[in-house]
Amino acid sequence: MGWWQVNADTLARSRFLISPLAETFAGLKLLHSGTAAHPGERRWLGDHLPAYRARLAADPVTAQLVRAGLGRHWIADFLTPTPRDGESAEAGIARVRAARPDAARANLRTALAGSLPAALDRDDLPDRAADLLTYVWEATVRPYWERRRRILEADVVARTARVSRGGWAEVLDSLRPGRTRWLGANRLQVNLHEYPPREIAGADLLLVPVTARCGWVSWEEPDRYALVYSCAGALADPLARAVPAALEALLGAARAGVLVLLDAPMSTTQLTAVTGQALGSVGRHLKVLLDAGLVERRRAGRSVLYSRTAAGDVVVAAGKGSGTASVV
Repeated sequence: MGWWQVNADTLARSRFLISPLAETFAGLKLLHSGTAAHPGERRWLGDHLPAYRARLAADPVTAQLVRAGLGRHWIADFLTPTPRDGESAEAGIARVRAARPDAARANLRTALAGSLPAALDRDDLPDRAADLLTYVWEATVRPYWERRRRILEADVVARTARVSRGGWAEVLDSLRPGRTRWLGANRLQVNLHEYPPREIAGADLLLVPVTARCGWVSWEEPDRYALVYSCAGALADPLARAVPAALEALLGAARAGVLVLLDAPMSTTQLTAVTGQALGSVGRHLKVLLDAGLVERRRAGRSVLYSRTAAGDVVVAAGKGSGTASVV
C-alpha cells in the first residue's frame, strides 16, 4: 500500500478544495471507461460518449496517449497537476500544456510500466493532452458546472461537519473506502500501490471532491499534495432525487425538493448548495416542513441537521408512481 507520513500541523491545516480541473480529468476518466455508476452518469455518457469516441477515432495518436496515460494502475503525472485554490479549468489545463515533453514521456513509461510505444515518442504530447482536456471541459463539463459545483460544495459541507463530530480520522477513512484510511502513528494510506512512503510534514494537504466515481493522488513536491475522491453518491446522481409529481403539486416544487433530499440528514447550508435556493428560502421551507411534522432536526457538534420523519417518508412514498421531476 502507499502511504504518506502526516504530522499534526499538516493535518490541522488540511482543507477541502473544489477544482474544475479535477472535475474535467474525472470526466475524461469516465469517458475513457464508458461505464456509468448510476443513471445520471448513464445519461451523461449517452449524450457525450459518441462524440468523444469519434474524436479519438479521428486522432489515433491522442487515443493511444489516453490509453497509455490512464494506465492500468498508475496515471501519468503530467495529466493531473495538483489543483490550486481558485484556479480555473483553463489555467489548470495550461499547466498540462506547459509540461516538459521529456517529463511527459517519462510519466507515460511509469504509467505503462514498460517502454514507450513508437507512436508516442514525440514532443507534442502535452499539447495533445491539453487540447483533449479543453474539449472535455468545454463540451462535457462546463455546461453542467454550476450544478456540479453546488453538489461538490454540499459534499464539502457534509464532510466538514463530520470533522467536528468524529475528527479527521473518520473523514479520511470515508473518502475512498478500501483505499484511503488513517493507519495511526501519523500515517495516511492513500492507495493500494506499493511504493515508498512520502514524508509530507509541513506541506499543504488538499482533499478534492469530484462527481464521477473515481479518485487519484497528485503532488508538487515538497509543498502540495492532493487526494481526489468521489463525492457522496446520493449527491452526485440527480436522478436519485427525483420529485414525485403529486408531491410537487401538493407542496410546491422547491419545498417538495427539500423534503425529497432529506432522506439522509443535511444541514441548511448543504441544502442551499445542492438546490441553488437562497438560504432564507430553504429556511422557510424547513420551518413549514417542521411545523407539519414531516422533518425533524437535531444538533451534531456545531451543525444542525434536518431529516425526514416517518410521516415524511410516508408522504414521499405516497407520491411515487405519479411521475417525477428533477430536484436541481
